[in-house]
Amino acid sequence: MSANTFKQLQERLNFYSIGFPETATGVEIKILKELFTEDEAGLFLSLSHRLEKPESVAQRIDRPLPNVAEQLEDMAGRGLLFRVKKGDTVRYAAIPFVHGLFEFQVSRLNRNLSELLEEYFRSGFLDAFNKSRGTFLRTIPVQKSLDATRNVAAFDDAIEILKKMNQIVVTDCICRKQKGLIDQSCDKPLETCFMFGAMGQYYLDNQMGRRIDINEAIQILSDAQAAGLVTQPATAQNPGGMCNCCGDCCGVLRALNQHPRPSEIVFSNYIAGLEPELCIGCQTCLERCQMNALRMNDQDRAELNPDRCIGCGLCVTSCPSGALTLMQKTGNRYQVPPITGSDQMMAMAKERGLVA
Repeated sequence: MSANTFKQLQERLNFYSIGFPETATGVEIKILKELFTEDEAGLFLSLSHRLEKPESVAQRIDRPLPNVAEQLEDMAGRGLLFRVKKGDTVRYAAIPFVHGLFEFQVSRLNRNLSELLEEYFRSGFLDAFNKSRGTFLRTIPVQKSLDATRNVAAFDDAIEILKKMNQIVVTDCICRKQKGLIDQSCDKPLETCFMFGAMGQYYLDNQMGRRIDINEAIQILSDAQAAGLVTQPATAQNPGGMCNCCGDCCGVLRALNQHPRPSEIVFSNYIAGLEPELCIGCQTCLERCQMNALRMNDQDRAELNPDRCIGCGLCVTSCPSGALTLMQKTGNRYQVPPITGSDQMMAMAKERGLVA
């Protein structure tokens, strides 16, 4: 096995999803060594994002099938590979760092790994989120913040997204869990992330979440939004998951907060509007906004910086005077998300310059 196996693994992961860039400190290699043995890293490198049976893997790497099948299953059970089961057929695939290796540690995360992850986020990975320019997650509004007479596209409606899923699995927010293990978590709810379809089944199979019905899902969503969390599904119209995020812990929102104009890089079809003369100076909106888009002026009235607004609608639902409203973007500012997860991955690859 080459001494550069973990470096090769880092480079491979950097091609997937929003990437896994190297840093000056090399902390990304420490993370990989915390997760993988060198032999496991080599097996990961023999796979691609395409699902395949253990038989084809064993044949390609010229190793005994029982040994390969056992190792693949063990790695999938520890969140190092993706696995899909259909009847007696099991297939495996390599996964990105996000969504993948990071999130799949939700039931195994410890303080040491959490500290390494925090160092990595600070030293380079948050910048990778910004470079994805809204192709990873998108912001959709709190339904109560929208004009009831307005026709809202189903892909911008969280409840409609939940209703069309044949399986809903809820799991803990990996970001708040990771921050909690290093004593930096906020007080927001923890069990707030939804997984659907094959991804949801993977979470169930590995005891990383629990299956819920639509009524409980809507209640969890409502409670999350009441607590001030931003609803962010995967960018595809048919997403594999949907998060409810806070600006303190969420990698995507933390990255957006570092940008001077988050509205330019977020995937969102809405933006807040403010009528200052209606503001009563209660400052509730300041606490709700995760992007610091609102501040109080010398007249104790709210001021909105549209460059920082990501259109989540949290400020609108808490404004007692009706000074804040949510408006749909128009013209070329209105975006239709890619239809499938594969389309989303292609859009991300194009944004990062990996494909033409």
